[in-house]
Amino acid sequence: MTPMIYYVEDDANIRNLTLYALSAQGLEAHGFKSAKEFMEACQTNPPDLVLLDIMLPGEDGLSVLSWIRSSSNIRGVPVMMLTAKGTEYDKVFGLDSGADDYLPKPFGIMELISRCKALLRRPPLSYASQGLPSGTITVGRISVNERDHQATACGVNLELTLKEFELLRKFVESPGQAFSRSQLLKDIWDISFVGETRTVDTHIQTLRRKLNDACPGAGGAIETVRGVGYRLSRES
Repeated sequence: MTPMIYYVEDDANIRNLTLYALSAQGLEAHGFKSAKEFMEACQTNPPDLVLLDIMLPGEDGLSVLSWIRSSSNIRGVPVMMLTAKGTEYDKVFGLDSGADDYLPKPFGIMELISRCKALLRRPPLSYASQGLPSGTITVGRISVNERDHQATACGVNLELTLKEFELLRKFVESPGQAFSRSQLLKDIWDISFVGETRTVDTHIQTLRRKLNDACPGAGGAIETVRGVGYRLSRES
């Protein structure tokens, strides 16, 4: 069955252009001008990927994202935010709210297509932790329990998005090993696109902040390796 992409965007010109580009690449997509229309469609025909604008009439995109993550039939569907709100704060807020990726307008069509295909290649995921191997990995003050899909710092539970959890798990599995941004994009997002994207950096920033909030100083365990990328200190 061909995967279905839902795009929620109130600007008809942007919506139609994006839908045309997706269709031209062999991706089936349907557009909605409002949150209400989108939500109604999800009840009968759940999508495989959601592209979501933040600035919507009536109910905004972040409220829609919250609704998706609380809906039993689509809570594991990947969501990419496509929005003109492109400041670092907006990106962090969107990712913290449960988005899997964030692409500010104006965006390049080829990058959008690449990211969509990467998210669609990902098997359906649940935020309720299913099919994960058992076991807890601990490095210093940070622990990751793969079975329960939970992570802690100083014993305090971390409220992580899916990608933040996968990043942290990758780091604790190989403490001291440096990972390049391109390697993390490929391993975590399954994206091989090389261009101007701060997806990894933005996720690292939010992950560091959440670690620090739970355990002061723990965020510093994720070290920047100049000219390479990031690693988790063995002494976290």
